Amino acid sequence: MEKLQRMIDSIEYIESNLDEELAIEEIAKNAFMSKFHFQRMFSMLTGYTVSEYIRNRRITKAAQELVNSNRKIIDIALKYGYESPEAFTKAFRAIHGVTPSAAKKNSQSLKAYPKLSFQIQIKGDVEMDYKIVGKESFKVIGKSIQTSTLGGENNRKIASFWKEVNSNGFVEELEKDCGSLGILGICMEYDHKLENLTYLIAC
Repeated sequence: MEKLQRMIDSIEYIESNLDEELAIEEIAKNAFMSKFHFQRMFSMLTGYTVSEYIRNRRITKAAQELVNSNRKIIDIALKYGYESPEAFTKAFRAIHGVTPSAAKKNSQSLKAYPKLSFQIQIKGDVEMDYKIVGKESFKVIGKSIQTSTLGGENNRKIASFWKEVNSNGFVEELEKDCGSLGILGICMEYDHKLENLTYLIAC
């Protein structure tokens, strides 16, 4: 419950600052998480990267303001962080399929990305026992990739990496010599400044 409330707090922070500069570090602070872990959890829970959600919400708010006020397109574009009407028009068309000026005349075809909300849904009655175990160091062997946490690249590349090693027979070969821990997915060598890491599939 506490972690869920922290995610809700982070969404509220985003919503309150859509017309301001938003840094993922500050959003993550509202969830009491590191930038790295917040981005991973946000993407797993929502299916969006943080930047995609912010972009979609800004375009939604901009569209609402466009059709419900007499403000100029350039003023709305600047309010929601676009440096020029051209950049705003390109982003607006990508989401809504029409230009801002066309939308101002006819709002019927506009899309909306609503504010996220989180709910708890309880299913089944199966208990799960778990424990955290401190282990001595151990050696692994496998295959690795380099990826970045920027823009959710790590989520896409790691998923693609697993698909590749499952389809080309690599995992089957690893399983032949697996120890008691089985096949492992390991995040390592995370560089906070460069925001990249090594991901290893190993045994």
